[in-house]
Amino acid sequence: MLKEVLDWVVFFVILIGLTFLINTYVGQRTYISGPSMQPTLHDGDNLIVDKISYRFTDPKRYDIIVFPYRYQEDTFYIKRIIGLPGETVQVMNGYVYINGELRKDEIYGAEVMEDAGIASEPITLGEDEYFVLGDNRNHSSDSRDPNVGVLHRDELIGRAWVRIWPLDQIGVIRHE
Repeated sequence: MLKEVLDWVVFFVILIGLTFLINTYVGQRTYISGPSMQPTLHDGDNLIVDKISYRFTDPKRYDIIVFPYRYQEDTFYIKRIIGLPGETVQVMNGYVYINGELRKDEIYGAEVMEDAGIASEPITLGEDEYFVLGDNRNHSSDSRDPNVGVLHRDELIGRAWVRIWPLDQIGVIRHE
């Protein structure tokens, strides 16, 4: 009887340890709260965030990433990378300009941005900095907001990978 109880205890310790390692280094469940990423992601969507790929590759333009909000513990934002290290980003007349050129392939914003925020002036990104925007630009707190600002590489938790809820929307998330 004691051996069986010990076997179960060892099993649960291993299970908890594996869960901790996977959640810390490989993937993490998160959910969407609010409309900032519509129409791509919706309020109430549950996702798995890939936390491992950025250990081996650099984030790319249009990746949907998760990062912690600096001013509130246990609060995470999900946005799309628009500006990459070394680029100059500016929002003029409601549109994104990278290095002075209009991003014609930047199709994620559903409408013209009403507020350029701090991006009304050119922002030159450092060697490990990223500029992010929500897809629902007029209802998103993103890099245009001084409380979010540009992100450093070490702030990126990971890349949105799979939607697991709602059931009729399960699947790998398209980034480009």
